[in-house]
Amino acid sequence: MKLPRKPHAVVFDLDGTLIDSEALVKDAHFAACGEIGVTMTEAQFLSLVGMHREANDLQLKSYYGEDFPLERFITLTRAHVGDRVAPLKPGALELMDTLEALELPFGLATSSRRPWVERHFAAHALTPRFRAVVTRQDVVEGKPHPEPYLHASKLLGAAPEMVLALEDSYAGVSSAHAAGCMTVMAPDLLPPTDEMRAKAIVVTSLSEVRSLL
Repeated sequence: MKLPRKPHAVVFDLDGTLIDSEALVKDAHFAACGEIGVTMTEAQFLSLVGMHREANDLQLKSYYGEDFPLERFITLTRAHVGDRVAPLKPGALELMDTLEALELPFGLATSSRRPWVERHFAAHALTPRFRAVVTRQDVVEGKPHPEPYLHASKLLGAAPEMVLALEDSYAGVSSAHAAGCMTVMAPDLLPPTDEMRAKAIVVTSLSEVRSLL
């Protein structure tokens, strides 16, 4: 595996890529649905992975009807998560150390909102390491639209085609690819498909990314 160009900057996704949060979120979704009195299937949950809240809201209503209590669902999921913090994914710290040694600036482009990002950045002392942070609240269009990666690239001062994007979800890979970024998929809950392999280099973990640099 080889990158087509030497990157000038790197952009991480958060959930499922930088932090191991998807299993925690899944448990919270299943628990909230149980309290509301509906059943969420594995396939239904996976359809939400990597998408921003507004898209997820529409998807949930398509599953459970227009009267699905979205605000109660969100409150219940947050209560289930509580103050827990997801751990960093294997290889994340080592990759960041390598990027800093190579003097490659890196940033974040996530579908999550700022409080969730700030909680994890504070817990893992990431705030001073990231040159740019793009949350759902910083863009008009969320993933799979290219805007998050275009905005992160601009903040890092690099042309999108010179940016290496690290993702785990279909929506994220599609977003980075549409922005013109060099894209790597490190799968978490979603297995790589032929479409994803056409859009990204697939690795087993962030540790493999170091050998691409």
